[in-house]
Amino acid sequence: MVDSGENTVGGVPVTVRGAGGLVALEGAIAVIVAVVLVVRGLLGHDQSQASGYGTAAWFGILGGAVLAAGIGLLLGYRWGRAIATIAQILLLPVTWSLLTDSHQPVYGALLGVVVIAALVLLFAPASTRWMASEYGADLD
Repeated sequence: MVDSGENTVGGVPVTVRGAGGLVALEGAIAVIVAVVLVVRGLLGHDQSQASGYGTAAWFGILGGAVLAAGIGLLLGYRWGRAIATIAQILLLPVTWSLLTDSHQPVYGALLGVVVIAALVLLFAPASTRWMASEYGADLD
C-alpha cells in the first residue's frame, strides 16, 4: 500500500483513479460507436455490411478492452495500467490525424487533451510509486 503522503482512496492514488476514469470514458465511447455501427448495418445505411460489421467488431473488441482497463484502474487493479498506456500511445497518431489530414481539429483537440491527461496521470509520481509497490520497489 502506498503511504507517502499523496492523496489516496482505498490505497489507490487519485491519479490512478483519474486515469481510470478517462480511459473508461474512451472505452465506453468506442463500445457505443460499435453499437451504432451495428445498428446502421442492420438498417442498411452502410454501403458494405461486412465493412460496417467488421469495423463494429474492431471497435467493440478494442473498446471493450480499454473500458475494462479503465474500470480496472478505477477499482485499483494494476493490470489496467498496461492496457491503458498502450491505448493512449496508439491514440496519439489518431489525434494527429484528426488535427491535420482529417480536418477535424475540434475532435483532435478533445482527444489530444484526454490522451495527454491520461498519460500524465498514468506516469505521475504517485501512480509510479503505486505500481512499483506491488514489486517491493521503493522509489522514494
